[in-house]
Amino acid sequence: MSLFHDVRGQGPALVLLHGWAMHSGLFAPLVAALQDEFELHLVDLPGHGRSREAGVPLALDAAVDAVAARVPERALWLGWSLGGLVALHAAAAMPARVRGLVMLAANPRFVRSEDWPAGMDPSVFRGFASELGRDYRATIDRFLMLEAQGSDHVREEIRLLRDEVFAHGEAAADVLRDGLALLEGTDLRDALPALAMPSLWLAGRRDRLVSPEAMQAAAALSPRARFHEVARAGHAPFLTHAGDVASALRAFAAECPP
Repeated sequence: MSLFHDVRGQGPALVLLHGWAMHSGLFAPLVAALQDEFELHLVDLPGHGRSREAGVPLALDAAVDAVAARVPERALWLGWSLGGLVALHAAAAMPARVRGLVMLAANPRFVRSEDWPAGMDPSVFRGFASELGRDYRATIDRFLMLEAQGSDHVREEIRLLRDEVFAHGEAAADVLRDGLALLEGTDLRDALPALAMPSLWLAGRRDRLVSPEAMQAAAALSPRARFHEVARAGHAPFLTHAGDVASALRAFAAECPP
């Protein structure tokens, strides 16, 4: 069984990959802003949303292969949060298929280390993983609150996230643990200097989950990168500042090779 894949709009192909515990329906504000200018490919990642029964493991190689099998060649790939790891891995592993890369509140490494001090404390992801078995829904809710922290519209953002997170059922706890393990253990920084395509690193200035400073540092490692910050936005700027995100995407797409 293949991943869930929906196509909206017309124009250059743009693939949208969502974050941990979510699904592609969360991109609705961005779809509304861009569907007259782009052919939007909405994909639910393995084990999430309408791909819960797809039988594809939530691992980078498997996820990239499954997404690439559904979307056009030479598309722009946008990954938000966990989806950014999938998009970046696709750009590194199959550059001929990725016309441009957009990292939206996402980094090649999510946790801190001696040479990456702006990352998250790894214990945060381990804590969520251990709590999933004790109180699944409360753990998801705590993660959503972390995502919304810092936003100028924190209540609105939490409401939107809560309204959508279970709209297509619950992801299995073991799938979510696999996703947390990816967030904690993945380090794709070595791929950045060799990226062949342009990249846009789009951060929320008030993001408490993915540091804008770390995103700017990652962009500096990529040869054809642009860093853009959305003022007053948190971890999900496409929810509360969809117009700003859409404007940045339009400008970036215009600079990418056809």
